[in-house]
Amino acid sequence: MVRTYALLAWTWTRAAAAYRGSFALMVLLGFVVAAVDVAVILVVFANTTALAGFSRDEVLLLYGAASLSFTLCDMLVGNLDRVSAHIKAGTFDTFLIRPVGAWVQLAANRFNPTRIGRIVQAVLVLGHAVTALGVGWDRGWMIAVMVATGMVIFGSLWTLAGALQFLLTDAPEVVNTFTYGGQQLTQYPLAVYSRELVRGVTYVLPLAFVNWQPGLYVLGRDDPFGTPEALRFLGPVAALVLALAAMAAWRQGVRHYRSTGS
Repeated sequence: MVRTYALLAWTWTRAAAAYRGSFALMVLLGFVVAAVDVAVILVVFANTTALAGFSRDEVLLLYGAASLSFTLCDMLVGNLDRVSAHIKAGTFDTFLIRPVGAWVQLAANRFNPTRIGRIVQAVLVLGHAVTALGVGWDRGWMIAVMVATGMVIFGSLWTLAGALQFLLTDAPEVVNTFTYGGQQLTQYPLAVYSRELVRGVTYVLPLAFVNWQPGLYVLGRDDPFGTPEALRFLGPVAALVLALAAMAAWRQGVRHYRSTGS
């Protein structure tokens, strides 16, 4: 499966790189657009010294970790949000008759390597925050776990969103609230949101494990909402549970799919 995905992604990469000027411009544009989010954070801290008790560099660390997870996932599996378009066009059938899983084909379909610009931007922000905060290896190891966990969580959300489109074929924007909406939510410390919302993204939809709970461990901070310290280390478990649920939902969606007949 991995080899097949890599071959498909490489095919689309070669096609995109054939137009070098356009490719470079799109990479640069992605970097600039992503930098707007950082500019917003910097504007906020130009008028205050703390946001919900967190300093500028602490917020940048949380932003960088969440952004890196999301942008990597967006490049690798973001095309799953086009399921409804294939269903309505009748082209989803072609994915089912090939000797490769439909999920792999859809994830790699129209693979867009120009999103690397957004990934580079996230890496730079995260690297700056880690250096500025002087995060040591005694807690810094959690950053790698945090990014990997975030990728699994966002990938699972994209899979769930794709599965939901077997039912909501006319409302792809609805499912984007789980993916792009989740990314927007995790850009800032969850302490800025209400207690009820934070409970929901901790115990129902585990977005808090993308960067908030493990980030508190990296920063050596207590949770303002008083959650148990053990939650800081449960990100991989939450990601696994969500991934299994997403896989089951995807299989159910494909199993109940009925061709358009076109």
